[in-house]
Amino acid sequence: MSRRTFKATLDRVENGIAVLLVRDEEVIKFYIPLSLLPAECKEGDVLGISVVKDVQETEDAKERVSGLLEKLKNKNKG
Repeated sequence: MSRRTFKATLDRVENGIAVLLVRDEEVIKFYIPLSLLPAECKEGDVLGISVVKDVQETEDAKERVSGLLEKLKNKNKG
C-alpha cells in the first residue's frame, strides 16, 4: 500500500463538520465529519493525516460493480 501523510489545522467546526486547513500555506481546506476525529480535538489543533490506497478494497469494489453491470445487461436482454 502506498501512504501519504500531511498536517492539517482544525480551523473550525460547523454543524458537526470539521473544517481542516492543510499546512503550511493553509489555503487548501477540506471538510470531514467531526465524528471521525479524536474526541479531544479542538479548534487550533494540528492533526497528522495519513492517506492510504487500499488495493484490495479497490479490487473488491471493481468486482462488485462489474457484477452489477452484468446483472443489468442480462436484465435488459430478457
